[in-house]
Amino acid sequence: MPRVAVVTDSNSGISVEEGRRMGVEVVPMPILIDGETYYEGVNLTQEAFYQKQLAGADIATSQPAPGAVIGAWNRALERCQELVYIPMSAGLSASCSTARMLAEPFAGRVEVADNRRISVTQRHAVLDALALAQQGLSAAQIRAQLEQARDDCCIYLSVDTLRYLRRGGRVSGVEAIAGTMLNIKPVLEIRGEKLTAVGKVRGMRAAREQMIQRVRDDLQGRLKPLWDSGRLQLKLAYSQVPDQLREDWRAQVRAAFPQAGELEGEALTLSIACHTGPGALGIGAVRV
Repeated sequence: MPRVAVVTDSNSGISVEEGRRMGVEVVPMPILIDGETYYEGVNLTQEAFYQKQLAGADIATSQPAPGAVIGAWNRALERCQELVYIPMSAGLSASCSTARMLAEPFAGRVEVADNRRISVTQRHAVLDALALAQQGLSAAQIRAQLEQARDDCCIYLSVDTLRYLRRGGRVSGVEAIAGTMLNIKPVLEIRGEKLTAVGKVRGMRAAREQMIQRVRDDLQGRLKPLWDSGRLQLKLAYSQVPDQLREDWRAQVRAAFPQAGELEGEALTLSIACHTGPGALGIGAVRV
C-alpha cells in the first residue's frame, strides 16, 4: 500500500476527472447560482458558468460540505496509509479551518496544508506534494515543506469590468461606476491570505504592463534567488477571453521575459471567476 495520498479541491484547477488520472482525490467546490447548488467540473462547466454570470444570475461560492471532504479522505485512505489535504488558502475561505477540525478524529492520518495558494499556484502545490510522496516523505513532512514554501510564488490579475468585484464586495458601488466611466482597471494580487488591489490604471493595456512590471519586481526582489537559479516558472491565467487576446497576452509576456521558456496557461477557477467575471487576465510565477 502506498504511504501518502494527495487530496485537494477544485480551486486548484484540477477537475475530478483529471485528478483520477493523476492519482489525486479532488473535492469539487460548490457554486451557488440563483439558489441552486452546482459543483465545479462535475455539473457546471466554465462555459455554462459564464453564460449564467453574463445573464445576471445571483452567484456565490461556498465551502465543501463536511461529508464531501471526509468522503474524499476515506477513498484516499482505502489505498494509502495517510494523506495530505491541500485546500484553497485559509485567508480566502473557511474551508481550510473546517478541514483541520474534521481531521482531528483521523488520529494523525490526515494532514491539512495551508500553503496559501489558489488556482495555478495551488495546482503546483499538488504537483509538489505528489513528487514529495514519491520520494517517501510522510504526510506531516509534506505538509511542512508545502507550508515552508508557500511564499515562493506570485500571481497578479486584472479584470475587464468592476461589476463582479462590486457584487462580491471588493469595491464599492461608487468606485465601480466611476471606474467603468473612466475605463479604470484594477491590478489585483493574490498573495498570502488576501486578494488585494495593488494598482489602478486606465485601460487594459496599462493593466497588462503593470502586471508584468509587478512580476518583474518580484523576480528581481524577493524571488530573485529562485529566478536566478532557474527554479521559477511563469504561468498565465485568464477567464473566458477570446483566443486572440490570450495569444497576444502570451506574446507580450514572452517578449518581457524571453528567458522564461514555455508559457502554459490555465483558466481561472470558478471561485475566482465569481469575483473577476469574464475577460480577466493574469500572470504568476511558481517554484518548480
